[in-house]
Amino acid sequence: MEETGVSSRLRHPGGEPVRVLVVDDEPDITDVLAGALEGEGWEVRTAGDGATALVTASTFRPDAVVLDRMLPDLEGLQVLRSLRREDPQVCVLFLTARDEVEDRVAGITAGGDDYVTKPYSLEEVLARLRGLLRRAGMAAPPGNRLTVGDLTMDEEAREVTRGGTDLDLTRTEFELLRYLMRNPRRVLSKEQILDRVWSYDFGGRAHIVELYISYLRKKIDAGRRPMIHTVRGVGYVLKPEAS
Repeated sequence: MEETGVSSRLRHPGGEPVRVLVVDDEPDITDVLAGALEGEGWEVRTAGDGATALVTASTFRPDAVVLDRMLPDLEGLQVLRSLRREDPQVCVLFLTARDEVEDRVAGITAGGDDYVTKPYSLEEVLARLRGLLRRAGMAAPPGNRLTVGDLTMDEEAREVTRGGTDLDLTRTEFELLRYLMRNPRRVLSKEQILDRVWSYDFGGRAHIVELYISYLRKKIDAGRRPMIHTVRGVGYVLKPEAS
């Protein structure tokens, strides 16, 4: 039987999943972010305003908070100060449309750990969160590899092999394959892939997904039994070749 596994997800030293609270008053953003974070194997809660965020944080005890600066009831800096009083160690990543230098300085000076401006790449948000969580003591299990059948990805070294043969991928091809490998045997729609690999407001240009899937197939499946499959009218799925 082919081995399929994900061994690189960050966790608490005791093995418990990372907990992340996403705070934004735009449901589309919280839904997309929550889906991406859950794809990391993390527990996620969402809140649409500052008051709800603080109540949720008091019981959920997040390790990290993705926090919008402009909320309908409280300013993000107010929420940050309240979060810090409850848990001085919680990681806070500001996510906001405010991109002036003084806004970034204010957020970091107030105690924010990092700052991402909208529109953003989901991969950038995930990369920033991974960095914050690693510095906070979260770690991936030894090996740091994704494995689906005879396809292996070393996320830290950014190396991919199939059947022991090295594959040379571009940055976007690597991120697309990583998303597929983190969700083996799961059919992913073009919209989900756009949201995860590119950005939440990419404009619905599904043809870019088709193009990069074709690039990946030429490198992953060329001369081999295919692992990337099209589910007509739905999307794409990565699964080990039939034994």
